[in-house]
Amino acid sequence: MPSRVRTFLSYYRPYRHILSLDLLCALVVSGVTLAFPLAAGYVTRIVLRDPAPHAATELMRVAGILLALMALHAAANTFVDYRGHVMGTLIERDMRRDLFRHLLSQPFSFFDRERTGQLMSRVTHDLYAVGELAHHGPEDLLIATLKFGGVFLILLTINPALTLLLFAFVPFMALYALVCHRHLHRAMLRAAARIGDVNAQVEDSLSGIRAVQSFTGERAELHRFDTANALFVRSREDGYRAEAYFYQGMTAFTQLMTVAVLILGGLSILRGDLALDELVTYLLCVGLLIEPIGRFVNISRLLQEGLSGFIRVRELMDVEPELRDAPGARELSRVRGDVRLEGVSFAYPHGREVLHDLDLHIRPGEFVALVGASGVGKSTLCQLIPRFHDVTKGQVLIDDTPVREVTLESLRRQIGVVQQDVYLFAASVRDNLRLGDVNATDAQIEAAARQAGAHEFITQLPRGYDTQVGQRGVRLSGGQRQRLSLARVFLKDPPVLILDEATSALDVESEARVQQALVRLARNRTTIVIAHRLSTVRQAQRIVVLTERGIAEQGTHEELLRSGGVYARWHEVTPHV
Repeated sequence: MPSRVRTFLSYYRPYRHILSLDLLCALVVSGVTLAFPLAAGYVTRIVLRDPAPHAATELMRVAGILLALMALHAAANTFVDYRGHVMGTLIERDMRRDLFRHLLSQPFSFFDRERTGQLMSRVTHDLYAVGELAHHGPEDLLIATLKFGGVFLILLTINPALTLLLFAFVPFMALYALVCHRHLHRAMLRAAARIGDVNAQVEDSLSGIRAVQSFTGERAELHRFDTANALFVRSREDGYRAEAYFYQGMTAFTQLMTVAVLILGGLSILRGDLALDELVTYLLCVGLLIEPIGRFVNISRLLQEGLSGFIRVRELMDVEPELRDAPGARELSRVRGDVRLEGVSFAYPHGREVLHDLDLHIRPGEFVALVGASGVGKSTLCQLIPRFHDVTKGQVLIDDTPVREVTLESLRRQIGVVQQDVYLFAASVRDNLRLGDVNATDAQIEAAARQAGAHEFITQLPRGYDTQVGQRGVRLSGGQRQRLSLARVFLKDPPVLILDEATSALDVESEARVQQALVRLARNRTTIVIAHRLSTVRQAQRIVVLTERGIAEQGTHEELLRSGGVYARWHEVTPHV
């Protein structure tokens, strides 16, 4: 059995009891449905052969049995429709949870390659189709198989020759279905990819709506959207065409079978080979063939959509995270904050080497500033410490422990990162702050906000800490967003702190407030700052100057000025900073 099929079936395991009852009810539904044409033939035989008083009594008895069977059929069908759908939804939920967890484990480089809209399409649209297949697939297959097989046996007992002639249509139907399925499968895969492109275009345009409107780019964005949307329509057209050919072809085959029964059955009656009650049963059974054939058609559609979605989901699930815990990785705790880079080199995939054979030791509690031109690897160096990337050579150590030998979660718990581009979720202020510590009390959240200089402006918001900040925190100013990011780190209280140009995008007033909070935050922590502004650099106990060749020089602000090196020349060129 292919591995992907095994993987798909494994999701039924927690719900095997629901699945068993669902299939049992499907069995009841099939059995009851097959009983009706037999009952019709029996009633016809009674009316034609028995005297009126006896026939009336027998008809009442049959009616009672049929009513009981109808009640049983309704109860079983209700379970199939209700609990079966719930089971499919639970399986869809489990797959979505696994996919989302897998996405969260991917490194930054993965999201640099993938479009968010495509990922969203797989998490939503594709998995909905998989959930529908998970629900309808087993029960429809069982019902269709039992009804089709049951009808065949009933017809075979009535008139074997006519039945074999009738079922000579089946191989042609199967061949026709196979050809249509190939076209349908390819069309479904294209349509799934195209709706992902539409989602990606919408996500891209709406995320950058300020830039779009600032540059009056609405027409250009609408054109891009129309192009993606037109490709989606074209792919759906292909799918609907294949689906229409399939449905109409199968319907035509069924109608041909009905016509054949009417003509050949009538001839059999004229020859005396078939009784009228048998023809009634026969015709009703042929009519029943339409329903299982319709279910087979539905299974085909669900199979194409569900498998297309599952294939696209598994393509993501098969992407192994580039960063993962090493076998036997241990928890990192009670960190002093000793950070060491030994012979570290790093190159991005398919890119040039950013860092080469770099050595750097930062002592516990030390405040170190990294300065240098753009592109020399300052941010990259800082991203190696919490293992957002892995070094290509050398090693990074915290408290003499290589970061590769500890769990990612425990490593990142010890490190607080404040970036220039602050991301706030579309939630309340309180929920955004709680990212620093999910178990924090309201009192702890308020204390962290006070330390970050954010409490005052938070209390002036319409609903205080319960105010919704909007997508990416658009309802707040840049300085307010930055102070909230600092409050999150205060709440996290890590022994190692990385500040990646945290004030470079702020105005003078906002920068002054954030700088005060940064000084409080850096106290008694190992702090690494990437900064261009001297107001931040001057406070550092040590300044490390990076160039494309590595560390050019290091020392205090005054020492580096006196040495007349790279830092001194940079200071002369940018005295206003």
